[in-house]
Amino acid sequence: MAKALKGDSVKEIAEKRREWMKDCYSKQNELNQSFSSLSGIPIEPLYTPEHIADMDYLRDLGFPGLEPFIRGVYPTMYRGRTWTQRQLAGYGPPEETNKRYKFLLEQGATGINGVFDYPTLRGYDSTDPFARADAGRGGVAIDTIEDMRILFEGIPIEKVSTSLVTCQPICNISIQSMYFANAQNRGVPLAALTGTSQNDFLLETVVTIAPGVLPPEYSFKLSCDGIEYCTKNAPRWNPISFAGYNYRESGCTAIQEVAFVMSNAIACAEELLRRGLPLESFAARLSFFLSGHSDFFEEIAKYRAARRLWAKIMKERFGAKNPRDLMFRFHVQTAGVSLTAQQPLNNISRAAYQALSAVLGGAQSVHVDSYDEALCNPTELSSLTALRTQQILQLETHVTHTIDPLGGSYFVESLTNQLEKKIEDMIGEIDNMGGLVKAVKQGWIHQEIANTAYEYQKAVESGSMPVVGVNCYQIEDEVLPCDIFKIPETLSIQEKKLERIKKERSAREVAKVLDNLERACTDGENLMDVLVDGVKSYVTEGEISSALKKNYGIWNPPLF
Repeated sequence: MAKALKGDSVKEIAEKRREWMKDCYSKQNELNQSFSSLSGIPIEPLYTPEHIADMDYLRDLGFPGLEPFIRGVYPTMYRGRTWTQRQLAGYGPPEETNKRYKFLLEQGATGINGVFDYPTLRGYDSTDPFARADAGRGGVAIDTIEDMRILFEGIPIEKVSTSLVTCQPICNISIQSMYFANAQNRGVPLAALTGTSQNDFLLETVVTIAPGVLPPEYSFKLSCDGIEYCTKNAPRWNPISFAGYNYRESGCTAIQEVAFVMSNAIACAEELLRRGLPLESFAARLSFFLSGHSDFFEEIAKYRAARRLWAKIMKERFGAKNPRDLMFRFHVQTAGVSLTAQQPLNNISRAAYQALSAVLGGAQSVHVDSYDEALCNPTELSSLTALRTQQILQLETHVTHTIDPLGGSYFVESLTNQLEKKIEDMIGEIDNMGGLVKAVKQGWIHQEIANTAYEYQKAVESGSMPVVGVNCYQIEDEVLPCDIFKIPETLSIQEKKLERIKKERSAREVAKVLDNLERACTDGENLMDVLVDGVKSYVTEGEISSALKKNYGIWNPPLF
């Protein structure tokens, strides 16, 4: 960057900045607050070329669509194709969520982002005594391929990109198989499907832990099974979305968020290469899911740093030669953890700023949280408002008119460099433990998240981190200005459906599927090879999960 300067040298500018600090800046009072990013990086009062004196434009920045991709993964970025507007949706029985999907698509959403209820995510049937109270809560209930058929009835899945928020691999192996099997039943070839599965083993073993989770090494195996199957059979599908968003919601910093997703992706790449898959067969389909938090500039710098560092990792660690294999492609969801139950309409502003940072950072798809999500599932009105927030951002602000508009900012480039260095150092720390799976097994990841979550919460409760409406500018005796969404009756619908299906299906075929699944577990085979055809026999997700737990055992995460 310094090479581009004309006239004053960096040394002269640095000297002038010190004079300014002494003669001008120091004579004015600062606010009584800490000036640092959410990750704890100190923020200087002013940035000049001295802060990026070691940068070389062609080496460190370059051009969009070219290595190191810091300025965007595609040459034209949003001038050629806008980000996918993929609003999260899911609640109650599949009949109800099907209506919400259609509503959002009719209103201009360009992709589906399907979230599943708590029993489904954790491998239980809706009627399981352990989980039945949560049927339809937090997402849509899916028990068999019949539910998947209903969920996507009337939706052209060969044309609409679908994201399956199948967080845990124990859920993904069933739900993704049902989605693919339903496509085959509809005559849609797997090669025509576009979309993404979340499928992140850290969510099962670290973040959204439920009783009876699989041991990390087996959860990781299921995740890699999904990637391998899609690589061979559904080449346009992104078989994993490393879910930094969920890590961040649990308390991670921006540094930890990116370090963990990259260490996860490194571990998956190493395993797939061990299985004999060529790098170029899967690398370009590894995708990432990041949070859009409230620290506006740190989030933008995080996205840019991640692109440059991932290109470096793929090239230096794995010898990637195809430019597509170097691209860090990511979805952003605005930060649910930042939403407040107090003065909930303020969440519209929070989410809009967070979405703006995602777009200025070059995201490939975006979900904007609804203003009522700290209180309930989104209503139709709040979902529409969130979608309109994206559409206003795309069509009215003109931020899409040029590529990487903050590129070259002394502050943004300096912060990007600092974040990249800290992320790389943390990846090295995980490498020294033997990789991510070992770091999970010994509880290091759990402890890192717990520590940062504690510090964040302490800052909010002490008031040192202002949250409007919560620890400052409160309204006494506030009356909520929005309706609370009521989850439609789900359990009775799913009970009747499962009772009918179990009477009508072939018990012999179901037993055969489960026997084949257990054999595949014992022999170390890819489980999706068994399940994509197997779920057509109406085997339930709970039956699949029970077979996995029987063969792989369960794991008790370390507690501190």
